[in-house]
Amino acid sequence: MGRMTQRRKVHRYLLDGSAAAIEYPVRLREDVLAAEEPLEIRFGNVSFAVTMRTPGDDFDLVAGFLVSEGIIRNQSDLVSLRFCSGEDEEGRQTFNVVEAQFRRGLSLPDTGRHIYTSSSCGICGSTSIEAVRKTLTFSLDEDQLRVPVDVLARLPEQLREAQSLFDKTGGVHAAGLFRIGDRDEAELLCIREDVGRHNAVDKVIGWALREGLLPLRGTVLQVSGRASFELVQKAALAGIPVLAAVSAPSSLAADLAAETGVTLVGFSRGRSLNVYVGNERLAPPLNNRKATSG
Repeated sequence: MGRMTQRRKVHRYLLDGSAAAIEYPVRLREDVLAAEEPLEIRFGNVSFAVTMRTPGDDFDLVAGFLVSEGIIRNQSDLVSLRFCSGEDEEGRQTFNVVEAQFRRGLSLPDTGRHIYTSSSCGICGSTSIEAVRKTLTFSLDEDQLRVPVDVLARLPEQLREAQSLFDKTGGVHAAGLFRIGDRDEAELLCIREDVGRHNAVDKVIGWALREGLLPLRGTVLQVSGRASFELVQKAALAGIPVLAAVSAPSSLAADLAAETGVTLVGFSRGRSLNVYVGNERLAPPLNNRKATSG
């Protein structure tokens, strides 16, 4: 996992009544933590944003962030990404600064608006809700995707099976992009993990941009946490018609989903799910069981 994890010694207490539980002193063991470091995003030599993230797939993260900010819309807008020089106290390259170069003539935002985002919030630098209601590039009304409800309900399990970083640390979010095929099979196209749920989504969207796949018609974005406003915004800007989460959406997320045409699903946990917006994109189960709502 390289820089994605760090090892740290911990004091482990066992309270299960076993012999080990009454040993003293408390046993020391080594635990694996998900790494969290700042990443600075620059336009040329000018700093634009700093985000806290798990190192790894940084170019995907920056590309996805630029899509989510409405700065770029397709692969041709982004000419290059590169790591800038930067060293820690011991003289080692940090790989914590990425510079983006854009196509000539692209209208760029005011670089005086410096954004800081934590690993738990994707829109902390915005001054108002209106500032993050970006102009949509892709129309979701044209997407004819219909997903069998039982296929959709199985996506959290498929996502969990692919979470290698979570297996090691137990401390990261995941986002998975699934394509629903002609036989209604869910193919996992990309999974990314990060301490920040919005970072995981940006990494998925950035991967898709760099692969030339936007807009992401006919896909489902499955996330491991809750569905917040900024995740709906990211899905809409990438042309993703369905966003599903294992936990709850916020009221503002539901409002934005209705406004942008994103089908919003919450509490998707294998045997049940709630559709908050866009129920017309769900199809009956594949085994012809009667779908029950209520």
